[in-house]
Amino acid sequence: MAKAKTTFICQQCGASSPAFLGRCPGCREWNTMIETIEERRPAAATVHRIAEHPQPLTALGKSTFERIPVPIAELERVLGGGLVPGTLVLIGGDPGIGKSTLVLQAASAMAATQGPVLYVSAEESSQQIRMRADRLGVTNENVLVLSGTDLDAILASASAAEPSLLIVDSIQTVSVEEISSAAGSVSQVRECTSRLMQWGKSRNIPVFIIGHVTKEGAIAGPRVLEHMVDAVLYLEGERHGSFR
Repeated sequence: MAKAKTTFICQQCGASSPAFLGRCPGCREWNTMIETIEERRPAAATVHRIAEHPQPLTALGKSTFERIPVPIAELERVLGGGLVPGTLVLIGGDPGIGKSTLVLQAASAMAATQGPVLYVSAEESSQQIRMRADRLGVTNENVLVLSGTDLDAILASASAAEPSLLIVDSIQTVSVEEISSAAGSVSQVRECTSRLMQWGKSRNIPVFIIGHVTKEGAIAGPRVLEHMVDAVLYLEGERHGSFR
């Protein structure tokens, strides 16, 4: 049985320490070290892998992938002219800024041209998603909705559905059983993002993940999250206006 140990992990940069520190030795931020219980996984059997030989760049075949068009003009523009197959996009912004509304509109638009889109809501119920869809006039049957927080079950359902786009709302509320820390912790966010990235790139399916923003305006969770994804989009509002 795997042994559990207690470590203190910085919620900003992911640095760990066996004892509590008021200031993180990695990013030098104060009061970011949070006690976390992690399980030691048993050592896996040694696997001998055969390394691939390097190849000249000119020997590689030309890429046959084309960017997937996004029917929302401004969203397509900030994505560089469309979605690259297998790309992982992080969408952040203040609470209520319109992140879920934007991705639902994008899901409806892409489902009409690219095929089924799977919208995974780990925060809201299916009925809440339906209420937002009614308000936006989204009636596309190719928009599939799934409520759940277990990432392994989510990926199993996504593999069976084979969507053209996977949306996870939000990355701080999904978790995996192998890690005992709570959803939203550094370990959970990092592991869930890594699994979503591997799933999407192995199937050439783009993935949108929504991330919460802290009071300081940064994506909640470790800063390495922003470096793991292919693109980070922020939604910002005006204090004295209704524009975003």
